[in-house]
Amino acid sequence: MADYFPEVTKIIFEGRDSKNPLAFKWYNPTQSVLGKSMEEHLRFAVAYWHTLKNQGGDPFGEGTMDRAWNGFSDPMDRARATCDAAFEFVSKLGVSYYCFHDRDLAPEGASFSESCDNLEQMVTHAADLQKQTGIKLLWGTANLFSNPRYAHGAGTNPDFHVFAYAAAQVKHAMSATRELGGENYVFWGGREGYETLLNTRLKQEQDQMAAFFSMCVDYAKEIGFTGQFLIEPKPKEPTKHQYDFDSATILNFLQTYDLIDHFKLNIEANHATLAGHTFEHELTVAAAAGKLGSMDVNRGDPLLGWDTDQFPTDLYSAVYAMLEVLSAGGLGSGGMNFDAKVRRASFEPIDLFYAHIGGMDAFARGLVIAANIIEDGFLEDFKEQRYQSWADGGAAVLAGQSSLDTCEEYIKTHGEPVVPSGRQEYLENILNTFI
Repeated sequence: MADYFPEVTKIIFEGRDSKNPLAFKWYNPTQSVLGKSMEEHLRFAVAYWHTLKNQGGDPFGEGTMDRAWNGFSDPMDRARATCDAAFEFVSKLGVSYYCFHDRDLAPEGASFSESCDNLEQMVTHAADLQKQTGIKLLWGTANLFSNPRYAHGAGTNPDFHVFAYAAAQVKHAMSATRELGGENYVFWGGREGYETLLNTRLKQEQDQMAAFFSMCVDYAKEIGFTGQFLIEPKPKEPTKHQYDFDSATILNFLQTYDLIDHFKLNIEANHATLAGHTFEHELTVAAAAGKLGSMDVNRGDPLLGWDTDQFPTDLYSAVYAMLEVLSAGGLGSGGMNFDAKVRRASFEPIDLFYAHIGGMDAFARGLVIAANIIEDGFLEDFKEQRYQSWADGGAAVLAGQSSLDTCEEYIKTHGEPVVPSGRQEYLENILNTFI
């Protein structure tokens, strides 16, 4: 295997008192939490694109990151070197999974056929590295947003030619994911939306998207792909009105087009905040529908209105998120993908390790705290008491055995409601005692 990170051996757990910046303080993969190991609960994954492909550029400056694996003039040589670096990094980090976009793993060629051939070559290369290291693919996806052909969207594009190109590209990305043993396949809209209704047939574009998803469901059956399909909500940026705005929007779309049985959701923290929600809100909406499938763990900057994709170090957010994940029974075949990138000024390769270690420790600590809260039972006891009246007098309503008339009779018998306090500050204070 390559040696692009010679200063790093294997990141191990040393405990909270360790002063070693290249060691875990909280993430102990074998530690048992509520009957499962931390590794089983968290199922961490490295995002191929941000970790290996990000060069640190932004709209105001060129890239700052001089990566050794980029030092090859031939695109396929560069792709193989990048893949080697990826597996070295994931191995040394001690993570079990990675995720990729097709165009990150393999470069786009001069023709569609050449692009497909490039992808097939890189799938063979990645498969060899998976066998050598034991690293697995959490999910694959297709990049249907970077190339100028997708300026007006992919599955929702007004030009059928572009729609067909996107469908063909997804076909090969799905096949690559199946060949590499991917446990999920993600659909990330990117540009599936519109800027102005002056040139848009909204209903047709949504019909197109539904047809696109239906064809993908059919193709998965055809090739024997049994992984979970995931859709990732994204509210804006770059498109002003995106059709995959948030969890509730996607669930409604899937229900409308009779696709609900085939998909779950991949929730990203920064996308949640861009939609005006908290991360835990989006997780809960998905879980309430039985559709919480996986997570992209990162964070945004509350002072900036775009997708900054920073590494997740906010302990409170991690605790809130893990409370919802544990309450939902876990992520199943999903996991926690670090869809996050180091800051432009953190340009040395070793910064990639510092960033992932920090994110992994934050969620490991969040897992333990959330488990302690659940075992203590104070939150659930409070909610049980708060909703007790539904068990006492409202059960018939939930069972569909009541009416407006019976509600009126209840009021005539019981009079004016006595409204109790929600005790938000009290609950937040108790939560703080666990942190």
